[in-house]
Amino acid sequence: MSGGLRIRDAEPVDVELIFSLIVELADYERAMERVIGTPGLLSESLFGDDRVAEAVIAEIDGETAGFALWFRTFSTWLCRPGLWLEDLYVSPEQRRAGVGRALLAHVARIAVERGYGRVEWSALHWTTLALDFYEALGAERMHEWQVHRLEGDALARVAGP
Repeated sequence: MSGGLRIRDAEPVDVELIFSLIVELADYERAMERVIGTPGLLSESLFGDDRVAEAVIAEIDGETAGFALWFRTFSTWLCRPGLWLEDLYVSPEQRRAGVGRALLAHVARIAVERGYGRVEWSALHWTTLALDFYEALGAERMHEWQVHRLEGDALARVAGP
């Protein structure tokens, strides 16, 4: 890539780095208390026997600039798999350098190469710069859909005995 920007596949040695970027993202999203995972759990998810996620790291002139982490989904309407972009994060000092676009383009290429039908993600309603960026790329904002989540005690309660 031009200008010293490079996107590379994450490797096991990158787990601590990725985890630190996840913590930075959580701080930016005002949700530090929600980070209860560990580098060990992240390593197992990215590189263990039952890999459930993938990640890439963006670098500018060899310095970490951000990362993207995603996993496979399935659309019953398309009857095809897709990708859920769990995190796309660019370090504050590297924003406006094309890193976010390069990361998203990289993930989109993976989806297209694999024959997947879509890439989806969520964004906080107050991140107007990100929302405008996604819209400028042609991403459709799904106003009619609401994200729901079961975790912790609620998940256990619904799962029942």
